[in-house]
Amino acid sequence: MYGKQTERAIAAMSRLAEVWDGGETRLSALEIARHRGLPAPMVAKLLTALAQAGLVRSLSGPRGGYALARSPEKICLHEVFAIFEREDTSPECPFGAGVCGAGAPCALHDRLVEIQSTSKRLLRETTFEAFRAAAQDQGLVPVPAGSPTRSPERESYRAPKRTAT
Repeated sequence: MYGKQTERAIAAMSRLAEVWDGGETRLSALEIARHRGLPAPMVAKLLTALAQAGLVRSLSGPRGGYALARSPEKICLHEVFAIFEREDTSPECPFGAGVCGAGAPCALHDRLVEIQSTSKRLLRETTFEAFRAAAQDQGLVPVPAGSPTRSPERESYRAPKRTAT
């Protein structure tokens, strides 16, 4: 759906949303990285970009750290996506213009358009309030990365891992 930078930036922002209390609580890049199981230098770099875009605020010093710049319900996922991804507006099919676009649509064309439309809608309509509400209102405590899995296997949106043949 999107690249690792975007995925990790959303993870960092979601952690800040989980602790949102009007911006009083601030987390360091290291705290966010540890909680999400991400490389700290990468999180620091992402937070810098998010701060430059006006999505997070940073404060130096003993009470320093990062907080969302606005309330979580006023920041949608697309704002993060737009920083790290180039929106593909090309009418060409991912299978090549020779397969789809030179005549009748390919066998997957309509389904791919539907997926793309659903993805855009998800990014534009979903705010970080979902993460705040899950943590604070519903009591869903995020499990720190590396913790043993206690829930049953569930379907993933990721491609299955390749096995050696």
